[in-house]
Amino acid sequence: MSAGRNADGRELQIPLQQCALSLAALSLAQRPWPSDHVAGFLPQHGGFRDHFVATPEPKYCCESCKLVLCNPRQTECGHRFCETCISDQLSKPNPVCPEDKEPLFKDKVFRDVCCHREIMALRVYCRSEKNGCKEQISLQQVMDHLNVCPYFEVPCPLGKCKEKMMRKDIPEHLSWKCKHRETTCEFCMQKMAMTELQKHKDTVCPSFPVACPNHCTFPSILRSKLTSHQHECPKAHVTCSFIRFGCNFKGLNQDMRDHESSFASEHLRLMATRNTTLEAKVEDVKGELLERYKVLPGLSSRLSETLSHYEEMREKNRQLDQKLNAMQELMSSHSEKLLEMELELRSLRSVREEVETLRGTVESIRSRVATLEGGRGGANPATHTLETQLSRHDDMLSVHEIRLADMDLRFQVLETASFNGMLIWKIRDYKRRKQEAVASKTLSLYSQPFYTGYFGYKMCARVYLNGDGMGKGTHLSLFFVVMRGEYDALLLWPFKQKVTLMLMDQGPARKHLGDAFKPDPNSSSFRRPTAEMNIASGCPLFVAQTVLENGTYIKDDTIFIKVTVDTSDLPDP
Repeated sequence: MSAGRNADGRELQIPLQQCALSLAALSLAQRPWPSDHVAGFLPQHGGFRDHFVATPEPKYCCESCKLVLCNPRQTECGHRFCETCISDQLSKPNPVCPEDKEPLFKDKVFRDVCCHREIMALRVYCRSEKNGCKEQISLQQVMDHLNVCPYFEVPCPLGKCKEKMMRKDIPEHLSWKCKHRETTCEFCMQKMAMTELQKHKDTVCPSFPVACPNHCTFPSILRSKLTSHQHECPKAHVTCSFIRFGCNFKGLNQDMRDHESSFASEHLRLMATRNTTLEAKVEDVKGELLERYKVLPGLSSRLSETLSHYEEMREKNRQLDQKLNAMQELMSSHSEKLLEMELELRSLRSVREEVETLRGTVESIRSRVATLEGGRGGANPATHTLETQLSRHDDMLSVHEIRLADMDLRFQVLETASFNGMLIWKIRDYKRRKQEAVASKTLSLYSQPFYTGYFGYKMCARVYLNGDGMGKGTHLSLFFVVMRGEYDALLLWPFKQKVTLMLMDQGPARKHLGDAFKPDPNSSSFRRPTAEMNIASGCPLFVAQTVLENGTYIKDDTIFIKVTVDTSDLPDP
């Protein structure tokens, strides 16, 4: 199959033709044409460059490249452009229409289906017109015609040949021109490409006649029988078969029989001498084996001890694994508790400042009361009443302090919270916070909460400026956290919305770094929270610190982190 495009510009599969040729030396079965034999129908850039039968009307021509429109797009000002041409215009800063200088907007450029249909019906000459084809077809029929056009240039169907020819010349090419056409060796009748025939004869053909390398009386021998001939060739140089016993005779094969008959007694003497030597070596080996056999019981006991020690080590290793798992679970629970304590500390800091202010006010009131009491002298029922009222006001002040602190915390959260599933987190004093993370003073930071809606999921982000886990010391680690919200009972669990984490580029290039993931429904991080926060989930290797600190992601010692949660398919609670 070959990939092309239909009238609507969509991809479709086009069946390729097959050929059947009968040659004198070989018979080729039907084979498909190579998939790239038809050039792409749509131009890579600009409009159609085909030879049209009639000159196209100006309304069918692109305002930019002046060619016939390819996938026409119409602007708000009424001008038409090729798809690639309008993309070039829109990629420029402050794009304008080259005809009337009206500003162009990507969302106000639409596809002109009617114009596209009319253009595809225009008559053109075949793209193989230069080779002699006289066909006139509609632009939409170009690909179908080229698939069968006898004048269209295609590569050799055998695949290895680099030549191209017109489709009608393929039989002639395969008959006698192609160097890779199939042929048959006349000696072994094996089929192969023409380019490999001579090498086959010179090197591997088993039925090819070759001369004896010893130049004996045989004029030619089949290559497959050359090895067996070497054992019988009278001119072959051989070595006495008793060479392993000490006979060093070397000579022609025809002289070996005389040597074996005349030196028979010498061969027997050499064999006897070798036999005596072997018997002595056997005795030595027996003695050595007896010595080693005596050592075997000790080795066996040491092996048993080693095995028992190995089993003890395996048991200890298993116990250590269990302890390690228990420690990991304990650390996980401690991390959740530390998270809760951090949240409480945030609220207590603002409360402490207000309480200190109110405490100063109460102390000033008490000093004034003491001054009044000293001026009047002695006990006074009015003073006692004033103290009672002052004590009552202190109690009410404490209650108001608690309520004020709670409302202030709620106000701060609501003031910075978003309810569209998007968080823009501004982190100031990056260098100082990074040094605190390196010194293990403040390992991570939490963002303000954000929501998928006024009654939706409650979430936040968590960042490790010096990395966490695999990214510690080398990366910035960024995580997503599902928090316990006031409307969790009305929401669907587990949390399944797509999450996109992004580090914002503050330079003009705006090359933001991002990653996205779909929550694992089986993970505890996305179930309904039972504590204030679930376990964080995200990217320990989010961005390398070298990339972060050498780029344009830090400006005025500040970085911006963006978290986006897909809310398109969320039902109303």
